[in-house]
Formats: sequence, C-alpha cells, structure tokens
Amino acid sequence: MKFFINETSQIVNEAIDGLLTNPKLAKLDNFPEVRVVVRKDWDKSKVAIISGGGSGHEPAHAGFVGKGMLTAAVCGDIFASPTVDAVLSAILAVTGSSGCLLVIKNYTGDRLNFGLAAEQARALGFNVKTVTVDDDIALGKDVKRRGLAGTLFVHKIAGQLSEEGKTLDQIADAAQKVINNTSSIGLSLTECQHLGQEPTHRLNDHQAELGLGIHGEPGIEVIAYDKADVMMTLAVDRLTSFLPESDDKYVLLFNNMGSVSPIEMSLLVNSFQKTKLAEKINYLIGPAALMSSINMSGFSLSVLLLDEETERALLAPAEPASWQIHPFTKPATISSPKLPETIPDAPSQNPRVQKLIEKVAHLLVNIEKEINNLDVKVGDGDAGSTFALSGRRLLTVIEKLPLNETGKLLSTIGRILAREAGGSSGVLLSILFTAAGTAYSENPDLGKALLAGLQKVKDYGGAALGDRTMIDALQPGFESLANGDTITAAAGHARRGADHTKDIVNTKFGRSSYLSEQVLRNVPDPGAEVIARVFEKIAEIS
Repeated sequence: MKFFINETSQIVNEAIDGLLTNPKLAKLDNFPEVRVVVRKDWDKSKVAIISGGGSGHEPAHAGFVGKGMLTAAVCGDIFASPTVDAVLSAILAVTGSSGCLLVIKNYTGDRLNFGLAAEQARALGFNVKTVTVDDDIALGKDVKRRGLAGTLFVHKIAGQLSEEGKTLDQIADAAQKVINNTSSIGLSLTECQHLGQEPTHRLNDHQAELGLGIHGEPGIEVIAYDKADVMMTLAVDRLTSFLPESDDKYVLLFNNMGSVSPIEMSLLVNSFQKTKLAEKINYLIGPAALMSSINMSGFSLSVLLLDEETERALLAPAEPASWQIHPFTKPATISSPKLPETIPDAPSQNPRVQKLIEKVAHLLVNIEKEINNLDVKVGDGDAGSTFALSGRRLLTVIEKLPLNETGKLLSTIGRILAREAGGSSGVLLSILFTAAGTAYSENPDLGKALLAGLQKVKDYGGAALGDRTMIDALQPGFESLANGDTITAAAGHARRGADHTKDIVNTKFGRSSYLSEQVLRNVPDPGAEVIARVFEKIAEIS
C-alpha cells in the first residue's frame, strides 16, 4: 500500500509537529525523546488533566489538548505506550498545587507506564490521581475490558470540571462515574494497515469483525459482511445488551476508526437512527474520526448515561476543533416550493412505443455496472448509474406518459430527466429531449427534431463531433434518421461513431482533455457506448 510518509521512524514526530501549527499548543523541549504536547496557556492553579497512549489514534490524544479538555497528552510510538519518563515529564510540566488526574486506557502498557510515573510523581510531592477507562463491552463484564473511544467522554467531563475550579477528588470521582456509565463497541470491514509496512489481511471480502479494539487486534467475532443496516443492528444489539432496561437518556459518540468515507459515515448514522437505541440518544458527537486505528475501515459506538452534571459538562464549549457535540434529532423537513408538473399532459396509449421505452429502460438498468466499470477507466465511474437512474424512473411512470403524442412525449421525457437524472449526461439529455419535443411540435419529423435537440445540446454543452462524448454516437445516428434511413442503418452509424471514440486521444474538451493518450486509447467514451447500445436495442425490436 501507498502512504503519505517520509521515514517510517519519523512518522509520529512529524505528525506532532504538523499538529503544533496550532498556536495554542507546544511540545516539551526534550522532544522527540519525550513526546508531550501541552497547552501554552495553562493555569497551574487548576487540576491538570493528562492522558495519552500509543500514536495512530489521531486526533486522540494530542488533538484534544485545549481549554475544556486535556492539559497535556503523552504520545508513544504507533500503538505503543509512552515511556515512564515521558508521562512523568508531562506531570511535572503542568501540575501545580491542585494536582493532576491521569486518564489511562485499560491496556497493560498504559497501566504500567502511567502507573509507575504516577508513583514517581507522588514521591516527588505531587498530588496525582489516576482513573482507568474500560468501556469496551465486546468481551463481557467479567474480563479486563479495553479502553476505547469512550475515553473521550472522560477527557471532556474532567477537562470542563477542571476549568470550573473543581478539586482533584471531585474531578476523579466524576471521571470514575463517567467510566462506570460508558459502554463501547466497534465493527470493522478491514484490518488497519501499519504505515510503511507490508499489508496484512485476515478478512476476506465477505467478512467483517465485531467487537474489536483500537490496535488492529482481531475482533471477538467474525461476522458476515452485509448491508449497513444489518451490521449496524448487530453492533447496536450487542451494545444494548449491556445497558439497563430503562428510559434513561444517553449521548452517543460516533467514531470513524480511520478510513470510512464521510458519505458512508453519514449513511451509518442513518442506519443507527433506525435502531431502538436511537430513541434514547439526546446528543451526538461526530460522526468523525475521534479515536482512530490508523486507517481501519470501521466505526465504533460509545454511549454515556446522562445526568445533570454530565450533560452540563458535555455541552460546555471546548477549544479542541476535533470535539463537536450537537442534539441528536430526526431528519427535519421544510416546505418545498411548488415546481411545474413533471408530466403535465394526460396519458395516452401506444403499445409499440411503450414496449420500445420499456426495453430501452431495462437496457439502461442492466448495463449500469458495465458502463460504470468503463467510466472508471476514463471518468468518474458514475455514467452507468446516471443512465440507469433515468431508466428506472421511466419504468415507474410509463403508464402516465403521453405515449401516442410524440412531441409531448419527447418534452415530458426531457422534464423527467431534468428532475431525476444528475450529472452532465442527465442534463444534456434533458436539453435534447425538451428541445426535440418543441421542434417536433413545429415540424413532425422525428429525425430532424432530434437533430434540433442535439444542436441545443451542443450550444449549451460546448462539445462537438469528434470531442469524444456521446455526441459522437448521437449525431451520426440522428443524421441518418433525418436523411430517411432505417433505424437499423442509423444504429450502424451510431455504433461506428461510438467505436471511433476509442481512437480519439487528443481533445481539448471535457474530462477526456485531462487524461493521457495512454489512458484513452482503445477505451470508448462511456456515453457514446450507451447511445450506440440504445440505437441497437431500438433496431432490434423495431
């Protein structure tokens, strides 16, 4: 795999320096032997809140240093606990007479290194308390549970109480209450891949893992890869089984474990909204990468039981940009302005025309994947989906169309495409059919009407014959029809036009102008290929 790195040994150091472009943060000057990120504006009269652990979980932990959250973060190597001296350095750097709280995730290395540093600091006269986060419910209640993204709840509550001037004992008690009331579960489609190392794979394309930690270790259970709703339900059911049966309200932290795309994360939130647990959620943090596992394609859910103090501290402003919380609500709607009727004319019957439209529409649906695969080579991979959407929409409204009135039918198809089909292909075909409908009403010659529509496409779109677009198939096909040729002959012209796009490798128009000759050669333009297929289908059934 390829990664944005320089030297593997410098990944953590360079990432921390990138973070420190934030003018409110600083590192201790014995960096990089000791990697400690601190607040530059810290008031030592307040209780310091310190956390940390292995790197690779960004933005945790250093990304949450700031007013209202952490005072300092101690950063180890990737997935490795920081050293005792690093933790001790953080304690000595930021702890005043009010003392400090160490927030530790329940992993052996973190417990040992943070714990020994706490003992050494106490021996030096510092007032240090520790809490250990064990929010992972995957392994059950009777084992040493791991610390997951629910740790961030502790950062926020403790950080806010510190800002308010609470004592160390008060903050430690509140932090422990948060830990006791937090539960987390993770689910992933892939393993994480360590930067600069050979990729490893334990899951195939039909598997996912439920109940995994944040260090790339296997989950407690391999499950079948399925639709997002199904996998979300599995995760939520496992999480809910550890929550009390009550009407209590919770805050949800929705964590991206590294490489789930933003659109997938939003889709997963929608999946969560369909679960019964959603009814108990008052606030949402995320969806965002909050405690990642480098680049794992997975998510975790952390819920915290709300009470008055917890809710108030959570909602208080916090400085770190990575922390965002907002009410969790159902999707809202407002009244839409009334648009002109998509199908204003009364339906009329014509079995032959209906059969033709149905066959073409089914063709567009059936070749969706093939055309998308073709478009991946020379475009953005969605041409097949655009045409398929048009086909599906026509099939749903075919009984409402003025099938026996050609001019009105062309104009109606144009309006349907304008409202339903996206992308450049959709709007250009909408222009074509709309203009063709107008032209046909003035002169009932289908070939000439289609050519008139095509001219409007060229006027608005800017492309011409030879620019490696669907025009290279449309124009010869329409010209053939306008000259009185049969549909079979027109289909032949359209096919030759589409095939010719394989040899057009130098064009200054459209997406093809961005690509090299090597990429374009022997690959037809996807839009032209679809148009040729449509002509051939019409010829086949005529």
